[in-house]
Amino acid sequence: MDKVVSFFKEAYDELLHKVTWPKYSELQNSSILVLVASLIFALMIGLFDLGFENAMKWFYNEF
Repeated sequence: MDKVVSFFKEAYDELLHKVTWPKYSELQNSSILVLVASLIFALMIGLFDLGFENAMKWFYNEF
């Protein structure tokens, strides 16, 4: 039981004193970057899907 208590005390101490947390502005910039990258990726996948769907419709209509 002492090991468990020691683990949580050390984990708490590490979170408070050893971890470097990002500044709020850095967090905002990173969040915006992830949002923009996700939107670009989603648009690319959507366009590929639309193109593949149209190609398959054309192929099935031809045969």
